[in-house]
Amino acid sequence: MKNEIKLIDCTLRDGGYYNSWDFSSELINDYLQVMSELPVDYVELGFRSLKLDGFKGGCAYTTDKFINQLNVPNGLKLGAMINASEIVNDNQGLSFALSKLFKPAKESPLTLVRIACHMYEFENALPACLWLKDMGYEVGINIMQISESTKEEIEKIACLASKYSIDVLYFADSLGNMSPQRTSEIINNIRSYWNGPLGIHTHDNMGRAMDNSLQAISDGVTWVDSTVTGMGRGPGNLQTEYLVIEISNMKQIPINIKPLLSIINKYFKPLKKIYEWGMNPYYYLSGKNSIHPTFVQVMLSDPRYDEEDILTVINNLSKTGGQKFSLQTLESGRNFYKDKPHGTWSPLSLIQSREVLIIGAGISASRHKRALENFIKNSNPFVIGLNTNDSISDDFIDIRAASHPIRILSDCSTHLSLSQPLVIPASMLPQKILSSLKGKKLFDYGIDVQPDKFNFNEFYCTVPSALVLAYALGIAASGKASRILLAGFDGYNSDDPRTFEVDKLFNIFQKTNNVPPLISITKTCYKIDSNSVYSML
Repeated sequence: MKNEIKLIDCTLRDGGYYNSWDFSSELINDYLQVMSELPVDYVELGFRSLKLDGFKGGCAYTTDKFINQLNVPNGLKLGAMINASEIVNDNQGLSFALSKLFKPAKESPLTLVRIACHMYEFENALPACLWLKDMGYEVGINIMQISESTKEEIEKIACLASKYSIDVLYFADSLGNMSPQRTSEIINNIRSYWNGPLGIHTHDNMGRAMDNSLQAISDGVTWVDSTVTGMGRGPGNLQTEYLVIEISNMKQIPINIKPLLSIINKYFKPLKKIYEWGMNPYYYLSGKNSIHPTFVQVMLSDPRYDEEDILTVINNLSKTGGQKFSLQTLESGRNFYKDKPHGTWSPLSLIQSREVLIIGAGISASRHKRALENFIKNSNPFVIGLNTNDSISDDFIDIRAASHPIRILSDCSTHLSLSQPLVIPASMLPQKILSSLKGKKLFDYGIDVQPDKFNFNEFYCTVPSALVLAYALGIAASGKASRILLAGFDGYNSDDPRTFEVDKLFNIFQKTNNVPPLISITKTCYKIDSNSVYSML
């Protein structure tokens, strides 16, 4: 049985979650050559996808044309993965969606196609296996997040699978929380009805990827996934460099690992230095609490989240559920404000009918500092600085706004040195924060976080996010500003989740009744009106 083990290296597919599947052709070609020299049976080059939003590299689509431009060694079998959600939800039907993605296997460089699906998608995705088999492909179907499923649910899936022509049925430890014992239980549940080849795809949240894979092999699993250096979503996967050593021992074949180590040093170590995949305490906790690792991955890539932020989100998601990633759920997990909103200060007292300028931390605010300061001198807008931002001189800022308890606490000493009043939801904050701000002039303006909603009251605002930008917009709108100008809101890359988050925030605000006009006066990538500060001088 051990001699029948097949290894799929899916570095370019799972690893693409870090670099938007944008691998250089030099890396891909060198990698393919090395894979051909190892006991690797298939290389999964990436996804086949119908989604066209945002920039993604070639391995996000893995078209035949893209593959044919590569130097693929003879004898190396190639695969690609499709997401079940894309084909089962296509308005024109599953077959139509598949026909847009695949031509007959004899006309394609691909050998293997795998379908990734959740338990609830499985039954509807199975006809795709028949379609792909009829086209001549080897077909696998991967069940994601299986660790959270009951014995009855797994047996039902296995029973359904047994009625279809599938070359391999995979189960994936998507949350990285399985143990060897749980691995064996799942295999036994599947074997109640499924007698064909089984595969396992592990993640390494809790450092068990190798142990779970070896246990699976011991229990008769014959297909195993891995990635070079473990590059993959969240903490990553079982590492190919370790697995091939185990596989070579099992198959009793010699192995030359030097070329693999060479491409690791040349390509993957530099990538890892940039993207920092691999085990850490946050991923361990996410696995232990059945939280999707993308929550941690996004937070680690976002400088707004410090250690306490991440731990707080993990703690909140462990109580509310975090198996499915979404930015909205992440934002909810960040929300520290659960009590009824209240405050004592009204923005009307300072803002009413005035133009408000909100200063962000983007480089454009610093770059155009002199123009912004001249505009403030000439036009006298009411200026709100976010947190301790120093893009313009302190003398030109009327108030500062802050809403994140952890950020407020860490910035206490700086706030004490700044001259402006600080607007915070003071009466809603822990006493330790207020004690740290003793002596600081505070304006107590409350906050209520509700998804997809802005609402403005005299002493508090309802906002869709705990972001300080949302809070500042709430202050300005509650104060009945004549219009709101923005400077230093440059934005992020088009595929950065923060861009979508802020764009959504602006969209909700602008669709709210009776809000002031919103205009950026420095360069921005957000979908809002823009002007130039220089036209206002």
